[in-house]
Amino acid sequence: MVQIAKVAPGSPADRKHLLPGDYLISINGHEIRDVLDYRYYLAERSVKLLIHRGPDLLEVSIRKEEYDDIGLDFSTFLMDTQKSCRNKCIFCFIDQLPDGMRDSLYFKDDDSRMSFLMGSYVTLTNLKEEDVDRILAMHMSPIRISVHTTDPELRVSMMKNPRAGEVLSYLRRFADAHITMECQIVLCKGYNDGMALERTLTDLEAYLPSLNSCSIVPCGLTCHREKLPKIEPFSPEDCLSILDQVSAHQEHCISTTGKPVFYCSDEFYLKSGRPFPEPSFYCGFPQIENGVGMIPSMREELEEELRLLPDECYAIRRTVSVATGEAAYPFLKQQCARLSERIPGLSVFVYPIRNDFFGEEITVAGLVTGGDLIRQLREKELGETLCIPSVMLRYEGDLFLDDVSLPEAEEALGVPITVSEAGSGRSFLSAVLGISL
Repeated sequence: MVQIAKVAPGSPADRKHLLPGDYLISINGHEIRDVLDYRYYLAERSVKLLIHRGPDLLEVSIRKEEYDDIGLDFSTFLMDTQKSCRNKCIFCFIDQLPDGMRDSLYFKDDDSRMSFLMGSYVTLTNLKEEDVDRILAMHMSPIRISVHTTDPELRVSMMKNPRAGEVLSYLRRFADAHITMECQIVLCKGYNDGMALERTLTDLEAYLPSLNSCSIVPCGLTCHREKLPKIEPFSPEDCLSILDQVSAHQEHCISTTGKPVFYCSDEFYLKSGRPFPEPSFYCGFPQIENGVGMIPSMREELEEELRLLPDECYAIRRTVSVATGEAAYPFLKQQCARLSERIPGLSVFVYPIRNDFFGEEITVAGLVTGGDLIRQLREKELGETLCIPSVMLRYEGDLFLDDVSLPEAEEALGVPITVSEAGSGRSFLSAVLGISL
Protein backbone atom coordinates (compact mmCIF):
# COMPACT_ATOMS: atom_id res chain seq x y z
CA MET A 1 0.00 0.00 0.00
CA VAL A 2 1.41 3.39 -1.06
CA GLN A 3 0.14 6.91 -0.42
CA ILE A 4 -0.81 9.19 -3.30
CA ALA A 5 0.90 12.59 -3.05
CA LYS A 6 -0.56 14.37 -6.11
CA VAL A 7 -3.20 13.86 -8.76
CA ALA A 8 -2.62 15.58 -12.10
CA PRO A 9 -5.53 17.89 -13.02
CA GLY A 10 -7.61 16.52 -15.88
CA SER A 11 -5.94 13.10 -15.73
CA PRO A 12 -7.90 9.80 -15.69
CA ALA A 13 -7.27 9.56 -11.93
CA ASP A 14 -8.59 13.10 -11.43
CA ARG A 15 -11.70 12.34 -13.46
CA LYS A 16 -12.31 9.38 -11.15
CA HIS A 17 -12.03 11.74 -8.16
CA LEU A 18 -8.89 10.22 -6.62
CA LEU A 19 -7.33 12.52 -4.02
CA PRO A 20 -3.92 13.28 -2.51
CA GLY A 21 -3.73 11.35 0.74
CA ASP A 22 -5.55 8.31 -0.66
CA TYR A 23 -3.73 5.00 -0.38
CA LEU A 24 -3.34 2.72 -3.40
CA ILE A 25 -3.62 -0.87 -2.22
CA SER A 26 -3.71 -2.88 -5.44
CA ILE A 27 -4.12 -2.80 -9.21
CA ASN A 28 -6.16 -5.61 -10.77
CA GLY A 29 -5.80 -7.54 -7.53
CA HIS A 30 -2.01 -7.23 -7.35
CA GLU A 31 -0.55 -5.61 -4.24
CA ILE A 32 1.35 -2.37 -4.92
CA ARG A 33 4.50 -2.00 -2.82
CA ASP A 34 6.66 0.25 -4.94
CA VAL A 35 7.24 1.78 -8.37
CA LEU A 36 7.97 -1.55 -10.06
CA ASP A 37 4.64 -3.04 -9.05
CA TYR A 38 2.90 0.18 -10.03
CA ARG A 39 4.42 0.46 -13.51
CA TYR A 40 4.14 -3.24 -14.28
CA TYR A 41 0.50 -3.70 -13.33
CA LEU A 42 -0.56 -0.31 -14.69
CA ALA A 43 0.41 -1.34 -18.22
CA GLU A 44 -2.97 -2.95 -18.95
CA ARG A 45 -5.68 -1.15 -20.95
CA SER A 46 -8.22 -1.73 -18.20
CA VAL A 47 -7.16 -1.32 -14.55
CA LYS A 48 -9.14 -1.66 -11.36
CA LEU A 49 -7.64 0.23 -8.41
CA LEU A 50 -8.37 -0.61 -4.81
CA ILE A 51 -8.16 2.63 -2.82
CA HIS A 52 -8.08 3.17 0.93
CA ARG A 53 -9.59 6.51 1.97
CA GLY A 54 -10.11 7.05 5.68
CA PRO A 55 -12.32 4.18 6.88
CA ASP A 56 -13.47 3.31 3.35
CA LEU A 57 -12.24 0.98 0.62
CA LEU A 58 -13.04 2.18 -2.90
CA GLU A 59 -12.86 0.35 -6.22
CA VAL A 60 -12.03 2.58 -9.17
CA SER A 61 -12.00 1.30 -12.77
CA ILE A 62 -10.09 3.15 -15.49
CA ARG A 63 -9.83 2.38 -19.20
CA LYS A 64 -6.88 3.79 -21.09
CA GLU A 65 -4.31 3.06 -23.78
CA GLU A 66 -1.74 0.41 -22.99
CA TYR A 67 1.19 1.84 -20.97
CA ASP A 68 -0.52 5.24 -20.57
CA ASP A 69 -0.15 6.93 -17.20
CA ILE A 70 -3.23 7.74 -15.13
CA GLY A 71 -1.93 10.89 -13.41
CA LEU A 72 -0.86 9.72 -9.96
CA ASP A 73 2.28 10.99 -8.26
CA PHE A 74 3.89 9.74 -5.08
CA SER A 75 6.12 11.25 -2.42
CA THR A 76 9.26 9.46 -3.63
CA PHE A 77 10.39 8.15 -7.01
CA LEU A 78 10.52 4.56 -5.75
CA MET A 79 7.29 4.92 -3.75
CA ASP A 80 9.39 3.31 -1.02
CA THR A 81 12.66 3.89 0.83
CA GLN A 82 15.80 3.26 -1.19
CA LYS A 83 17.78 0.18 -0.16
CA SER A 84 21.29 0.97 1.04
CA CYS A 85 24.34 -1.23 0.65
CA ARG A 86 25.09 -3.66 3.48
CA ASN A 87 28.58 -4.49 2.30
CA LYS A 88 31.92 -3.14 3.48
CA CYS A 89 33.87 -3.65 0.28
CA ILE A 90 37.61 -3.15 0.55
CA PHE A 91 37.50 -0.97 -2.59
CA CYS A 92 34.37 1.06 -1.80
CA PHE A 93 34.91 4.60 -3.03
CA ILE A 94 32.39 6.05 -0.58
CA ASP A 95 34.41 4.67 2.33
CA GLN A 96 37.38 6.58 0.90
CA LEU A 97 35.68 9.97 1.09
CA PRO A 98 36.94 12.51 3.61
CA ASP A 99 34.66 13.81 6.34
CA GLY A 100 32.62 16.97 5.84
CA MET A 101 31.16 16.40 2.37
CA ARG A 102 27.43 16.70 1.67
CA ASP A 103 25.37 13.90 3.19
CA SER A 104 24.05 12.50 -0.10
CA LEU A 105 27.58 11.50 -1.15
CA TYR A 106 27.83 9.03 1.72
CA PHE A 107 24.70 7.07 0.78
CA LYS A 108 25.52 3.64 -0.68
CA ASP A 109 22.84 2.54 -3.11
CA ASP A 110 22.34 -1.19 -3.63
CA ASP A 111 18.79 -1.38 -4.93
CA SER A 112 17.79 -3.72 -7.77
CA ARG A 113 14.91 -1.41 -8.65
CA MET A 114 17.34 1.44 -9.30
CA SER A 115 19.44 -0.92 -11.39
CA PHE A 116 16.49 -1.58 -13.68
CA LEU A 117 15.12 1.96 -13.72
CA MET A 118 18.24 4.13 -13.53
CA GLY A 119 21.14 1.92 -14.56
CA SER A 120 22.96 1.65 -11.23
CA TYR A 121 24.85 -1.51 -10.28
CA VAL A 122 23.86 -3.91 -7.49
CA THR A 123 25.79 -6.60 -5.65
CA LEU A 124 22.68 -8.84 -5.16
CA THR A 125 23.34 -9.15 -1.41
CA ASN A 126 20.17 -7.17 -0.65
CA LEU A 127 17.97 -9.56 -2.61
CA LYS A 128 15.69 -12.07 -0.93
CA GLU A 129 14.05 -15.03 -2.66
CA GLU A 130 10.83 -13.07 -3.19
CA ASP A 131 12.85 -10.25 -4.80
CA VAL A 132 14.45 -12.70 -7.23
CA ASP A 133 11.07 -14.26 -7.97
CA ARG A 134 9.66 -10.82 -8.78
CA ILE A 135 12.58 -10.00 -11.09
CA LEU A 136 11.93 -13.25 -12.93
CA ALA A 137 8.15 -12.84 -13.03
CA MET A 138 8.35 -9.25 -14.31
CA HIS A 139 11.31 -10.04 -16.53
CA MET A 140 13.19 -6.99 -15.24
CA SER A 141 15.80 -6.67 -17.91
CA PRO A 142 18.52 -5.56 -18.12
CA ILE A 143 19.88 -5.84 -14.61
CA ARG A 144 23.32 -4.43 -13.82
CA ILE A 145 25.41 -6.48 -11.44
CA SER A 146 28.65 -5.78 -9.59
CA VAL A 147 30.25 -9.22 -9.75
CA HIS A 148 33.90 -8.50 -8.90
CA THR A 149 34.68 -12.21 -8.52
CA THR A 150 32.88 -15.52 -8.95
CA ASP A 151 34.93 -17.17 -6.19
CA PRO A 152 32.37 -17.30 -3.33
CA GLU A 153 34.95 -17.18 -0.53
CA LEU A 154 36.91 -14.36 -2.15
CA ARG A 155 33.73 -12.40 -2.76
CA VAL A 156 32.79 -12.70 0.92
CA SER A 157 36.29 -11.61 1.90
CA MET A 158 36.33 -8.59 -0.42
CA MET A 159 32.77 -7.45 0.32
CA LYS A 160 32.65 -8.32 4.04
CA ASN A 161 29.15 -9.75 3.69
CA PRO A 162 28.43 -13.43 4.51
CA ARG A 163 25.79 -13.56 1.72
CA ALA A 164 28.16 -12.29 -0.97
CA GLY A 165 29.09 -15.80 -2.13
CA GLU A 166 25.72 -17.55 -2.01
CA VAL A 167 23.91 -14.87 -4.06
CA LEU A 168 26.11 -15.68 -7.06
CA SER A 169 23.60 -18.49 -7.72
CA TYR A 170 21.14 -15.81 -8.87
CA LEU A 171 23.25 -15.29 -12.00
CA ARG A 172 22.28 -18.72 -13.30
CA ARG A 173 18.61 -18.09 -12.56
CA PHE A 174 18.70 -14.78 -14.42
CA ALA A 175 20.47 -16.36 -17.40
CA ASP A 176 18.01 -19.26 -17.56
CA ALA A 177 15.15 -16.73 -17.60
CA HIS A 178 16.87 -14.86 -20.49
CA ILE A 179 17.30 -11.71 -18.44
CA THR A 180 20.04 -9.54 -19.90
CA MET A 181 22.92 -8.92 -17.50
CA GLU A 182 25.35 -6.02 -17.72
CA CYS A 183 28.14 -6.74 -15.24
CA GLN A 184 31.20 -5.04 -13.84
CA ILE A 185 34.39 -6.17 -12.15
CA VAL A 186 36.22 -3.66 -9.96
CA LEU A 187 39.74 -5.00 -10.10
CA CYS A 188 42.00 -4.82 -7.03
CA LYS A 189 45.66 -5.69 -7.31
CA GLY A 190 46.54 -8.74 -5.25
CA TYR A 191 42.91 -9.68 -4.64
CA ASN A 192 40.71 -10.49 -7.63
CA ASP A 193 43.25 -10.13 -10.44
CA GLY A 194 45.51 -12.82 -11.88
CA MET A 195 44.13 -16.35 -11.49
CA ALA A 196 41.07 -15.03 -9.65
CA LEU A 197 40.23 -12.84 -12.65
CA GLU A 198 40.78 -15.82 -14.94
CA ARG A 199 38.23 -17.84 -12.99
CA THR A 200 35.74 -14.96 -13.02
CA LEU A 201 35.95 -14.41 -16.77
CA THR A 202 35.66 -18.13 -17.46
CA ASP A 203 32.71 -18.56 -15.11
CA LEU A 204 30.87 -15.58 -16.58
CA GLU A 205 31.22 -16.99 -20.10
CA ALA A 206 28.83 -19.74 -18.97
CA TYR A 207 26.05 -17.12 -18.86
CA LEU A 208 26.30 -16.16 -22.53
CA PRO A 209 24.28 -14.88 -24.32
CA SER A 210 22.34 -13.45 -21.35
CA LEU A 211 25.59 -11.81 -20.28
CA ASN A 212 25.59 -8.90 -22.71
CA SER A 213 28.66 -7.07 -21.43
CA CYS A 214 31.07 -6.93 -18.53
CA SER A 215 33.44 -4.07 -17.76
CA ILE A 216 36.76 -4.50 -16.01
CA VAL A 217 37.70 -1.28 -14.20
CA PRO A 218 40.58 -0.58 -11.81
CA CYS A 219 39.81 0.18 -8.18
CA GLY A 220 39.80 3.91 -7.48
CA LEU A 221 42.28 4.67 -4.69
CA THR A 222 42.00 7.96 -2.84
CA CYS A 223 44.37 9.33 -0.23
CA HIS A 224 41.71 8.77 2.45
CA ARG A 225 42.02 4.98 2.93
CA GLU A 226 43.27 5.07 6.52
CA LYS A 227 40.82 2.43 7.80
CA LEU A 228 40.79 0.21 4.71
CA PRO A 229 43.13 -2.60 3.61
CA LYS A 230 46.14 -1.51 1.60
CA ILE A 231 45.70 -1.87 -2.15
CA GLU A 232 48.50 -1.04 -4.57
CA PRO A 233 47.72 0.75 -7.85
CA PHE A 234 48.26 -1.10 -11.11
CA SER A 235 51.51 -0.29 -12.88
CA PRO A 236 51.70 0.24 -16.66
CA GLU A 237 53.09 -3.30 -16.93
CA ASP A 238 50.16 -4.64 -14.88
CA CYS A 239 47.74 -2.89 -17.20
CA LEU A 240 49.33 -4.47 -20.27
CA SER A 241 49.10 -7.89 -18.66
CA ILE A 242 45.43 -7.39 -17.80
CA LEU A 243 44.63 -6.25 -21.35
CA ASP A 244 46.33 -9.38 -22.71
CA GLN A 245 44.51 -11.62 -20.24
CA VAL A 246 41.10 -10.18 -21.08
CA SER A 247 41.90 -10.26 -24.81
CA ALA A 248 41.93 -14.07 -24.85
CA HIS A 249 38.39 -14.14 -23.46
CA GLN A 250 37.29 -11.41 -25.86
CA GLU A 251 38.42 -13.53 -28.80
CA HIS A 252 36.49 -16.52 -27.47
CA CYS A 253 33.33 -14.44 -27.06
CA ILE A 254 33.67 -12.93 -30.53
CA SER A 255 33.88 -16.43 -32.00
CA THR A 256 30.74 -17.57 -30.16
CA THR A 257 28.56 -14.43 -29.93
CA GLY A 258 30.04 -11.99 -32.45
CA LYS A 259 31.07 -9.45 -29.81
CA PRO A 260 33.85 -9.18 -27.18
CA VAL A 261 31.45 -9.05 -24.16
CA PHE A 262 34.37 -8.21 -21.82
CA TYR A 263 35.62 -4.62 -22.01
CA CYS A 264 38.51 -3.01 -20.16
CA SER A 265 38.06 0.59 -19.06
CA ASP A 266 39.86 3.39 -20.86
CA GLU A 267 42.19 3.78 -17.89
CA PHE A 268 43.95 0.48 -18.68
CA TYR A 269 44.74 1.66 -22.22
CA LEU A 270 45.82 5.14 -21.14
CA LYS A 271 48.08 3.89 -18.37
CA SER A 272 49.63 1.09 -20.43
CA GLY A 273 50.13 3.19 -23.54
CA ARG A 274 48.41 0.59 -25.70
CA PRO A 275 46.29 2.01 -28.54
CA PHE A 276 42.54 1.83 -28.16
CA PRO A 277 40.50 -0.61 -30.25
CA GLU A 278 38.42 0.79 -33.07
CA PRO A 279 35.02 2.19 -32.02
CA SER A 280 33.26 -0.74 -33.73
CA PHE A 281 34.94 -3.08 -31.22
CA TYR A 282 32.70 -1.68 -28.46
CA CYS A 283 29.45 -2.85 -30.12
CA GLY A 284 27.35 0.18 -29.26
CA PHE A 285 29.30 1.12 -26.09
CA PRO A 286 27.14 -0.72 -23.51
CA GLN A 287 29.57 0.18 -20.72
CA ILE A 288 30.44 3.77 -21.64
CA GLU A 289 29.11 5.12 -18.32
CA ASN A 290 31.68 2.90 -16.62
CA GLY A 291 34.47 4.70 -18.46
CA VAL A 292 34.67 2.03 -21.16
CA GLY A 293 35.17 3.35 -24.68
CA MET A 294 34.53 6.98 -23.82
CA ILE A 295 37.66 8.21 -25.58
CA PRO A 296 37.21 6.10 -28.76
CA SER A 297 33.56 7.17 -28.90
CA MET A 298 34.40 10.84 -28.48
CA ARG A 299 37.22 10.64 -31.03
CA GLU A 300 34.90 9.07 -33.61
CA GLU A 301 32.20 11.66 -33.02
CA LEU A 302 34.69 14.54 -33.19
CA GLU A 303 36.06 13.30 -36.50
CA GLU A 304 32.55 13.06 -37.92
CA GLU A 305 31.62 16.54 -36.68
CA LEU A 306 34.83 18.04 -38.07
CA ARG A 307 33.96 16.66 -41.51
CA LEU A 308 30.59 18.38 -41.31
CA LEU A 309 31.67 21.76 -39.95
CA PRO A 310 29.68 24.60 -41.54
CA ASP A 311 31.69 27.14 -43.53
CA GLU A 312 31.10 29.92 -40.98
CA CYS A 313 33.19 28.02 -38.43
CA TYR A 314 36.37 28.79 -40.36
CA ALA A 315 35.87 32.50 -39.73
CA ILE A 316 35.77 32.06 -35.93
CA ARG A 317 38.17 34.24 -33.92
CA ARG A 318 38.10 32.90 -30.39
CA THR A 319 40.33 31.94 -27.44
CA VAL A 320 39.01 29.40 -24.95
CA SER A 321 40.29 26.98 -22.35
CA VAL A 322 39.49 23.37 -21.49
CA ALA A 323 39.94 21.68 -18.10
CA THR A 324 39.96 17.93 -17.64
CA GLY A 325 41.44 15.20 -15.48
CA GLU A 326 45.02 14.06 -15.96
CA ALA A 327 43.94 10.80 -17.64
CA ALA A 328 42.12 12.45 -20.56
CA TYR A 329 44.52 15.39 -20.89
CA PRO A 330 46.80 13.97 -23.65
CA PHE A 331 43.79 12.99 -25.76
CA LEU A 332 42.01 16.34 -25.41
CA LYS A 333 45.22 18.29 -25.98
CA GLN A 334 45.79 16.39 -29.22
CA GLN A 335 42.21 16.92 -30.38
CA CYS A 336 42.28 20.62 -29.59
CA ALA A 337 45.56 21.01 -31.48
CA ARG A 338 43.95 19.41 -34.53
CA LEU A 339 40.97 21.70 -34.17
CA SER A 340 43.17 24.79 -34.00
CA GLU A 341 44.97 23.66 -37.16
CA ARG A 342 41.63 23.42 -38.95
CA ILE A 343 40.42 26.79 -37.68
CA PRO A 344 43.38 29.24 -37.61
CA GLY A 345 41.48 31.86 -35.60
CA LEU A 346 40.80 29.42 -32.75
CA SER A 347 43.18 29.17 -29.81
CA VAL A 348 42.55 26.53 -27.15
CA PHE A 349 44.43 26.13 -23.87
CA VAL A 350 44.02 22.65 -22.35
CA TYR A 351 44.78 22.21 -18.65
CA PRO A 352 45.07 18.94 -16.69
CA ILE A 353 43.71 19.26 -13.15
CA ARG A 354 45.78 17.38 -10.58
CA ASN A 355 43.53 15.80 -7.98
CA ASP A 356 44.83 17.18 -4.70
CA PHE A 357 41.48 16.55 -3.00
CA PHE A 358 41.38 12.77 -3.53
CA GLY A 359 45.07 12.12 -4.24
CA GLU A 360 47.36 11.56 -7.20
CA GLU A 361 45.95 8.13 -8.09
CA ILE A 362 42.61 9.71 -9.01
CA THR A 363 42.99 11.05 -12.54
CA VAL A 364 39.48 11.05 -14.03
CA ALA A 365 37.61 14.26 -14.83
CA GLY A 366 34.50 13.13 -12.97
CA LEU A 367 36.28 13.44 -9.62
CA VAL A 368 37.82 16.87 -10.13
CA THR A 369 36.64 19.26 -7.41
CA GLY A 370 35.81 22.92 -7.71
CA GLY A 371 38.53 23.80 -5.22
CA ASP A 372 41.26 22.07 -7.24
CA LEU A 373 39.94 23.65 -10.42
CA ILE A 374 40.07 27.14 -8.96
CA ARG A 375 43.47 26.81 -7.29
CA GLN A 376 45.18 25.42 -10.37
CA LEU A 377 43.60 27.74 -12.95
CA ARG A 378 43.48 31.02 -11.05
CA GLU A 379 46.64 32.39 -12.71
CA LYS A 380 46.18 30.66 -16.08
CA GLU A 381 45.07 32.19 -19.35
CA LEU A 382 41.47 31.08 -19.80
CA GLY A 383 40.22 33.09 -22.76
CA GLU A 384 36.55 33.88 -23.33
CA THR A 385 35.22 30.80 -21.56
CA LEU A 386 36.39 27.73 -19.66
CA CYS A 387 34.95 24.45 -20.93
CA ILE A 388 34.45 21.58 -18.49
CA PRO A 389 32.70 18.19 -18.89
CA SER A 390 29.36 17.63 -17.20
CA VAL A 391 30.77 14.79 -15.05
CA MET A 392 32.57 17.36 -12.90
CA LEU A 393 29.17 18.45 -11.59
CA ARG A 394 26.42 16.54 -9.84
CA TYR A 395 23.34 15.44 -11.79
CA GLU A 396 21.60 18.79 -11.28
CA GLY A 397 24.58 20.53 -12.91
CA ASP A 398 25.09 23.07 -10.14
CA LEU A 399 27.72 21.75 -7.69
CA PHE A 400 31.16 20.19 -7.79
CA LEU A 401 31.90 17.30 -5.41
CA ASP A 402 33.26 19.68 -2.76
CA ASP A 403 30.07 21.80 -2.88
CA VAL A 404 31.70 24.64 -4.80
CA SER A 405 28.95 25.98 -7.04
CA LEU A 406 29.32 26.78 -10.72
CA PRO A 407 28.76 30.55 -10.13
CA GLU A 408 31.36 30.49 -7.33
CA ALA A 409 33.93 28.92 -9.66
CA GLU A 410 33.10 31.46 -12.39
CA GLU A 411 33.51 34.35 -9.98
CA ALA A 412 36.78 33.02 -8.59
CA LEU A 413 38.25 32.49 -12.06
CA GLY A 414 36.75 35.60 -13.60
CA VAL A 415 35.44 33.78 -16.64
CA PRO A 416 32.17 32.11 -17.67
CA ILE A 417 32.19 28.30 -17.59
CA THR A 418 30.63 26.28 -20.39
CA VAL A 419 29.59 22.73 -19.56
CA SER A 420 29.68 20.10 -22.31
CA GLU A 421 28.08 16.67 -22.17
CA ALA A 422 30.73 14.20 -21.05
CA GLY A 423 31.94 11.94 -23.85
CA SER A 424 30.00 13.80 -26.56
CA GLY A 425 32.17 15.03 -29.40
CA ARG A 426 29.41 17.27 -30.72
CA SER A 427 28.74 18.88 -27.34
CA PHE A 428 32.46 19.41 -26.73
CA LEU A 429 32.94 20.97 -30.15
CA SER A 430 29.93 23.25 -29.64
CA ALA A 431 31.33 24.43 -26.31
CA VAL A 432 34.77 25.15 -27.73
CA LEU A 433 33.50 26.89 -30.86
CA GLY A 434 30.72 28.73 -29.06
CA ILE A 435 28.07 27.69 -31.58
CA SER A 436 25.24 25.19 -31.73
CA LEU A 437 25.96 22.15 -33.90
